[in-house]
Order: sequence, then structure tokens, then C-alpha cells
Amino acid sequence: MKWTGQRRISMSYKAAKGKGTRKRALKATRLARRAAEAQTVVTVTFRHLEPTDALRRYAERKLAHVSKFVKRACEAHLILTVDKYRQHGEITVKSGRLSATAAEETKDLYSVIDLLADKVSRQLKRNIEKLKTRHTRAVSTGELLAATEEI
Repeated sequence: MKWTGQRRISMSYKAAKGKGTRKRALKATRLARRAAEAQTVVTVTFRHLEPTDALRRYAERKLAHVSKFVKRACEAHLILTVDKYRQHGEITVKSGRLSATAAEETKDLYSVIDLLADKVSRQLKRNIEKLKTRHTRAVSTGELLAATEEI
């Protein structure tokens, strides 16, 4: 590894010849770093029904996309419940200081998982946008004076 400025670059690109080798090496390290950071740990709890691998895999696949909004590792706890003809689902997603909860009830567990994933992703998007707008910089005195002089 070679230290250049604020970025570590693999020296393996020097061994290979051809155009864009350094670019591909940087892209590979960036993708590896992103894959290592943004992991969603999904825990599925079944109440009053048999735990099936198909439901568990479906929930993990649908909720794996939640971490792309928060850009860091997060935990998702999904509780699926069956009471007579009601299929109920609750989810809690935690990542750092962000958390989102949702509950849905329909006649199909797969649609419950779909609705919960959509609802939680909307909540996380909204919370991230609120945090971004809160961090906007106030206008400095010099900029304010320059703006008033122009008028």
C-alpha cells in the first residue's frame, strides 16, 4: 500500500499493464470497503407459525436494501405473527442514532414484508433528509453585507 494524500492506493496496479488499471484498482477497493461497511443484520422472529426458510430468505432479501439509505451497518428485527386470519408484522431498524419502526397487517405474510420494507425505507429517507437540511450552513456576515451592497 502506498500513501498518497488522504487515500491509500494498492500497488498491484503497477504490476498490471494497460489503460485504466489504477482506476479499476481504486474502484475495487471502494466497492470492497462499501460492502464491508453497509451490512444489514436481519433477525426474523415467528410467533404462532412454523418458521420457514422461504419467509426468512424473502425478508432478508427485502430488508437488505435498507442499509443503502443510512450508509452504515444496521440491525433489522422483524416479528411475524399469525392470529386466525390476520397476518401481522412489526419491524424495528436501528443504525447508530437512527431508528425506525413500523407495523402492518394483511392477509398474506409476503405482502406484510413488502409493506414493512417500503414503510421503513420511507421513514429512513425522511429522517436522513431532515438531518441533511439541519446541517446547512448559515450565511456569514461578509456574504450578508455583500448581498446588501449589491442591492
